[in-house]
Amino acid sequence: MTAGVALITGGSQGIGRAIALALAKDGMSLLLVARRAGPLDDVVREARALGATAEGRTIDLVDDQDRDRLIAEVESLPSGLDLLVHSAGMIARADVADASVDDFDHQYQANLRAPFALTKALLPSLRRTHGQIVFISSSAALVARANASQYAATQAGLRSLSTSLRDEVNQDGIRVTTVFPGRTATPRQAMIHGWEGKPYHPERLLQPEDVAAIVVASITLPRTAEVTEISIRPMIK
Repeated sequence: MTAGVALITGGSQGIGRAIALALAKDGMSLLLVARRAGPLDDVVREARALGATAEGRTIDLVDDQDRDRLIAEVESLPSGLDLLVHSAGMIARADVADASVDDFDHQYQANLRAPFALTKALLPSLRRTHGQIVFISSSAALVARANASQYAATQAGLRSLSTSLRDEVNQDGIRVTTVFPGRTATPRQAMIHGWEGKPYHPERLLQPEDVAAIVVASITLPRTAEVTEISIRPMIK
């Protein structure tokens, strides 16, 4: 059983949704953030049906004013924040020769700048609770493939952010874990398969629930241990 309050970005679908529902089963109170109200409301209802306290906030984390409103709400929590899960982001793909600089800017804003700004602002709350931070990155942070230079660069940056942060906040009792999933059966992955002109077989991929299970396992370890990085990939070739 996990106690406390968790803030999950990208909580309306895919890995974020799976983590939210796994934590709901485990007894955490949830504040879920996403850009689309309909899917987010569905996850909130699912979490409440599992017995959890859950709220949803329709927010674009790239927008500084939107993000500041979320930060103010979290800072007002009397008990503080126990867990921050970064699962929001975006991807655009192209060869370097053809890639748009605007696409690079958008991915930087969503995948690196927003998590940095949100984490920075919420560190005082996490220090009060000796909380935990989980970054859902990508296997692209570890091995950059063709057509994905911009996305891979933002994910490698996220890894560097988490590594440096860990070195700064472990002394405050905050644990920091970064997860690098391989191809996972999510709406984003279906879109990527479409870009690649490949048939989409979600049963051959990691399942969002697989990633959620490893996240829950890592955050529920005794405080004598910290999982720093997890690389997880599909078993079926």
